[in-house]
Amino acid sequence: MLLHTAITDLKEVVKEYHQLKGETEESNFINKYINSTDPSILGYVASIGMKQAEYSINPYYKLKVFLTYKKKLDQLINQHTNNIHLRYVRLVVQENVPAILKNYEEIKEDKIFLKNKLESTDDTDYLDAYIKINTSL
Repeated sequence: MLLHTAITDLKEVVKEYHQLKGETEESNFINKYINSTDPSILGYVASIGMKQAEYSINPYYKLKVFLTYKKKLDQLINQHTNNIHLRYVRLVVQENVPAILKNYEEIKEDKIFLKNKLESTDDTDYLDAYIKINTSL
């Protein structure tokens, strides 16, 4: 029962993540989940954290914010290499940030990983539609 509850909660976080609109909602999302112990949820927090960089006027601050959260996401992926949520949010970020940030090293790897996940049936199938809508897969 506990696993089912965790999956249900994660589904709600994913839904909430995709409904975020604007800086305030994004900041609230970060504050709400920043202390989570779930690596998947922390991946969504890191993704939104990177996005927060766009709201600053100062280019140095933008880069600092982006790189801080990128490092957190990369650490999570290094610790949980088979986590579909972490790979998904990293691909979304990689495909949407300006090329000048050079944040595209793992696109090919993440696409292969996610494509394989899309072809299998498991308890993360609810994520498949998001992957197809929000990435180039």
